[in-house]
Amino acid sequence: MRRRTQPPPAPLPQRRGVDPVRVRLPEHGEWTTVRDHLVARLTGAGPGMVEAMFDAGAVVGADGLPVAPDAPYRPGMFVWFHRELPPEVPVPFPVEVVYQDAHIVVADKPHFLATTPRGSHVSETLLARLRHDLGLPGLGAAHRLDRLTAGLVLFTVRPEERGAYQGLFRDRRVHKEYEAVARHDPALELPRTVRSRILKERGVLAAREVPGEPNAVTRVEIAEHRERDGLARYRLLPATGQTHQLRVHLNSLGVPILGDPLYPEIAPATAPGDFRRPLQLLARGLAFTDPVTGTRHSFASRRTLQAWASPEEWSGT
Repeated sequence: MRRRTQPPPAPLPQRRGVDPVRVRLPEHGEWTTVRDHLVARLTGAGPGMVEAMFDAGAVVGADGLPVAPDAPYRPGMFVWFHRELPPEVPVPFPVEVVYQDAHIVVADKPHFLATTPRGSHVSETLLARLRHDLGLPGLGAAHRLDRLTAGLVLFTVRPEERGAYQGLFRDRRVHKEYEAVARHDPALELPRTVRSRILKERGVLAAREVPGEPNAVTRVEIAEHRERDGLARYRLLPATGQTHQLRVHLNSLGVPILGDPLYPEIAPATAPGDFRRPLQLLARGLAFTDPVTGTRHSFASRRTLQAWASPEEWSGT
């Protein structure tokens, strides 16, 4: 079995915490020049954009030198460049670093901020902010939270150690505790453990429960409830990490999380910059034994859920 060639280190620095794009030229192709391949590959770049990048010397090789517009195509060659990013609406909420040492950073993410670059969210992400603000270009995410979910996220400082921390989540050796606000149902018997099979299809916004062997397990408890507005604060302890698991499970119990745009029904998309009525879901606690240092860590978010702490502000009254 042929071993895949390891890419050399990026010769370009990050911009605002965002890595340059790396492209490896395919082993087989009929392109004459590197530029021909990138024009064919980057169809969404816009007319003349690739040519302009070459003219500006913005496409570089492993040595950091600009690749000439007529440079011949060489299979397996690596090139790097920074893509021009469309403007992103800034997420106007601060990020708090809960803990930092030589190996990890634990951040308390606000609602609406994506964990890592994806789709239209690139520079306005937690990873990009932390890389820039902390001066840690090698920072990487050990796991992710949904963009709409707030709370604790674990990052690794050293790329060579990332696999060890990711393994904690893969092997379910992290204790995760979430908090949610939803309608209080006196008839709902809690605590209970919800087990179901969740299917999340690519290109489909909402996940769904389907028949079959359970792949999603959540312990659901009620922390407290109040009569004046009929709301409850729920404690959620996931044993697995399926996409939208907590949102799906509370919805299946008949108490969908407040502010959820997907469950029980997909709501119309909101305008960019509309940061009202965030999803009332918070990654409250994170505990694990550090696989590198052996230290036992336990962290708690300092954030509060608006519908519980400030119900009038949440409802707009």
